[in-house]
Parts: sequence; C-alpha cells; structure tokens
Amino acid sequence: MPPYETARAEPASNNKQRPISGETAAGSSRSGPDPMGGEVPEPRRLNRALSFDDWVPDEALHLVMGHVEDPRDREAASRVCRRWHRIDALTRKHVTVAFCYAARPARLRERFPRLESLSLKGKPRAAMYGLIPDDWGAYAAPWIDELAAPLECLKALHLRRMTVTDADIAALVRARGHMLQELKLDKCIGFSTDALRLVARSCRSLRTLFLEECHITDKGGEWLHELAVNNSVLVTLNFYMTELKVAPADLELLAKNCKSLISLKMSECDLSDLISFFQTANALQDFAGGAFYEVGELTKYEKVKFPPRLCFLGLTYMGTNEMPVIFPFSMKLKKLDLQYTFLTTEDHCQIIAKCPNLLILEVRNVIGDRGLEVVGDTCKKLRRLRIERGDDDPGLQEEQGGVSQLGLTAVAVGCRELEYIAAYVSDITNGALESIGTFCKNLYDFRLVLLDRERQVTDLPLDNGVCALLRNCTKLRRFALYLRPGGLSDDGLSYIGQYSGNIQYMLLGNVGESDHGLIRFAVGCTNLQKLELRSCCFSERALSLAVLQMPSLRYIWVQGYRASQTGLDLLLMARPFWNIEFTPPSPESFNHMTEDGEPCVDSHAQVLAYYSLAGRRSDCPQWVIPLHPA
Repeated sequence: MPPYETARAEPASNNKQRPISGETAAGSSRSGPDPMGGEVPEPRRLNRALSFDDWVPDEALHLVMGHVEDPRDREAASRVCRRWHRIDALTRKHVTVAFCYAARPARLRERFPRLESLSLKGKPRAAMYGLIPDDWGAYAAPWIDELAAPLECLKALHLRRMTVTDADIAALVRARGHMLQELKLDKCIGFSTDALRLVARSCRSLRTLFLEECHITDKGGEWLHELAVNNSVLVTLNFYMTELKVAPADLELLAKNCKSLISLKMSECDLSDLISFFQTANALQDFAGGAFYEVGELTKYEKVKFPPRLCFLGLTYMGTNEMPVIFPFSMKLKKLDLQYTFLTTEDHCQIIAKCPNLLILEVRNVIGDRGLEVVGDTCKKLRRLRIERGDDDPGLQEEQGGVSQLGLTAVAVGCRELEYIAAYVSDITNGALESIGTFCKNLYDFRLVLLDRERQVTDLPLDNGVCALLRNCTKLRRFALYLRPGGLSDDGLSYIGQYSGNIQYMLLGNVGESDHGLIRFAVGCTNLQKLELRSCCFSERALSLAVLQMPSLRYIWVQGYRASQTGLDLLLMARPFWNIEFTPPSPESFNHMTEDGEPCVDSHAQVLAYYSLAGRRSDCPQWVIPLHPA
C-alpha cells in the first residue's frame, strides 16, 4: 500500500515509481477489527473523467470529502487534481503511518494540518515474539516533538510497539492535554506511572486510555486514584497484561465518577476484591483481568455478581470449581477469553455449550478437538476464533488432547460466519484446509502455525489444501502460514502467489524448497504490501529478485535464510526510496539458546527493507548495517 506522502509536491502526477501517497506508510491502511491486524478494503479507483472541478464550489467539496472515510477512496480522490488534493489535505481527520521510518513527521504536518487522529506503528511485528531487541529504535520523541503542538486539532494518538519516555508523554500533555480524548500506547516500552499520573491530572477530557502489554515502571498506584478523581467521561480503560498494581477502592471510585465506563481490562486482581466495583459499574460491558487467586475456593467467589450489561469477559486462573461463577449469564456472552485459565478440555466443552451467542472466542489449544466440536455445534454466530499455543509438556498435551484437522474441520462446517481464524495445531491435512475454504467464505484473516510436537504429520505437503483455501476464500486480506520443513513445496508456494491477488499482508515460515519457488510465488503477488518470512531456504539473491517482482510491496522483514556475512546480494533489490537494513548473525550466539530452547535473537541474520521518503534513519544501533549502492 502506498504511504501517505508524495515524492514531489505534484498531486496530479501518475508517476508509478513514487513510493508514498494517500494515507499510510509502508503498510496496511486503517480498516476493520483485529488485535493482530485488520481487514483492508479492496482498491478503488476514481476516474479523472468524473471530475466536475470547474463548477463545484470548495464548500461543497469540503462537505463531500468530510463524509469520505475509507482511506482508499480518500487516496483516489486526492489524485484527481491539485484542488482535490488540497481539499483532501484540509479535511483528512485520521492518518495511519504503518511504519514510523517510512515518512517524516514534518511532512505529515504539512500535508494534513487539521488531523484529529494519528496512528503510528514502530518496531517490526516480530518484536512481540522477542525477535527484535528493545534498543532497536522506533522512538516516539521525534514524532511527538514535531506534531504535538502544531497539530491543533489532534485529539487522539495511538502508538504501537514504540519506545515512549516520560518526557515524551509530558510534552504531549503540555501541548494537547486540554483536548486529548484518546491515548493508546500498545505494546510500548520506556515510561513509568509518573507519566500516567500526569495524564490523569491533566487530560480531563480523556475517554480512552489504553496501555495493554506495555512495559511500565511501577512507581505506585496514585495514577489510578488521580484518574478517578479528575475524570468523569472515561469510557475505556485498559492496562491488561501489565504488571501495574492498583487499589480496588480506586476502581470503585472510578466507576462512581465515570458513569459511562463501558470497558475495563486490568492487570491481575483477585476477583473477590472487585465485588463493590461490579456493583457500581452498571454500564460495564467488557471486563478482563480478574483473577481467581485461590483456585478451588468457590465459596470465596460466590458473592461475585457481574454488571447486568456485561457481555465480553476474560478471567484469569479460573479452574473447574470456579466455572459456576459465569454460568448465570453465559447466554449473554458475546466474547469469551479463556487463554489464561486452568481449564481442561472437558471444562471447555461444558462452558462453551452454555454460550450459544459467542461472536469471539479466545482459547489455548488445550481446548482440543472435542472442544472445537462443541464450538461447531453451539456457536453458530462465531466471527473470530483464536487458539493460542498452550503448555508444551507432552504429558499434559496427551492428557488434554490438542488441535488437529478434526477440530478445525468441525469449526469450519459449524461456524460458517467466521471472519478470523488464528490457530496453533499439532496436525493438519489438506482436507481440513479445503473444508475451511469451502465453508468459511467470509474469512478475511487466516493464520495457522503447525507445531513440531508430533514426530509425524498426517498429510504433508499442504499444497492442495492451501490452494483450495485461497481459491475459495476470496475476501482474505491477511494470511499467515508457519509450518515445519516439508510443509509446503515450491508448487504450494506458487499457488499462494497465484491465488492471493487480494492479500496485502503475509507471513510465511518453513515454506518452499528452492529459490525458484520463491520467484514463482513473487510473480503472482501483485497486491502484496507487507511480507514477513522466517526459517526459509532462500538465498539473498532470490530474496532481492523476489522483491523486484512484487510491484505493491512496501515492507519486507526476513529472519532465517541463507545469509552471507555482508549481505551484499541484498543490494540487488535497491531502488529509489528503498531502505535496506541488514543485521548479520552474531557468531558468538550460534550455540546459545534461550530458556525456551530457541536460538538467541541474534543467531540468525535479519533483513528489513521498506519504502521511505525520510531517507536512511539516523538512530540505527551499531549492530544494524544500512545497505545502499555505492
């Protein structure tokens, strides 16, 4: 997808080589729901012949543009003529910059001076899995320093996988605190509760504070008390999967003062300490983070009564004895997160059988094929299914079962409204993938990881199944397939290229047999904008030639390939506005393993290449080598 910025100040230009125009930078545009990514709209083109530029006044165009929200339509409109380009710039309210090094903050400020909302993404997605060190880069400071004060209409800021300091947040609060309504720091690092206390004191119009999975230095829980005292309009508060400790009394005070609080996702807190909060938070619809610290002591939790409107729920450390807590309102549940519970396969079957109205289900693979059969029989309205990796203990896995082609087939046949599937499986067949393609026509996001627990997988390679899934699921926009050696042949890789014309994000691991397979794949990927490859057999030369075959590609990250010590063959992909960053393997780390038994982060070479009008970045760590032609 083209980034938001033009190479030259000529809005009417049709130069196909310019890397940036429209809304986003080096990635996907903002559209659709997804914690791991979302649906991207299909490309739309606006014929220049439709331009009635001569007789439509500016006021009318301003009104019309104000109702055009789809980023693809916006981009098309901005290309019609200079006048439309100018009006688009003045009326654009939201921009997503999908990679922070793909553009300059000063250019964004000049291009869209009246922005109300900005989303900015930093480190590669692999950072979520420990594959990118914390000091890699993606600092928020240049963006906040440049944009916070000049963008006088800015009300919402969303930073993802970035390094944000207390000083950055202080600068944001000084400039925008009086009107900031939404602050989302998603999987960010570098700040403390001192900054949160400043936000709570100063941003009294704040409606959303999102901190999920951030690494925050805890200097006390005063920030939540300040938020409860100073804010009366908060709708969403999320500090889920953080280490922050808070006082239940402050949560109760927050509920009393913020009558509009609809969503609370918090760090671990014993559920019995939240009884008064639940009695006060009458508007609450979404809750996650309450924990059963004393598993097996149901009497301690018998008095827990959830608010009457609650329909999204995620509980921690729940065991078999605690399940009755959610039975009274299970019919109302639309989302259920059981990823962090102690439930067995049979427990999953009992709970899910009582939840026929689920739209979203998140579990670990301990649910087993039996649990997924219950899902297929019960949850006919299900839209999103996420099956995370569970305990790696083979004994436990044997006892509880695992997810295989049987469970996925049952879900595909029974839940035909599915739009999103992400699953870790122990076994898979071509037939199961064909069933998903046959019955799940609404899929826009499909992700499958084949675990290496089983010595033998029933049906490899998965060429025909992948082909059938891609041919039939024509709405797919995001696709991830992480297999094991032999999981997909060169023919299967070419099928992915041939039948993925609408897919814009792809992650592939352990696929293909040779460089030839990668080239055949690349030739078919006409609309692919973001590609991630791991643990593949391809050479640097093949990677470079493949990049040149994908005309829409804006971003590629590769780890685990046939790397050299210098990465010079990667220069074959060089072109204007194309940055190449090579991280060579560290020789001393070759024999080092992490606690999980995985190779160290720096034992494999990495390549990151992306379109950018900002030039080569100035904050590369010493171990990252920028490559550019002499």
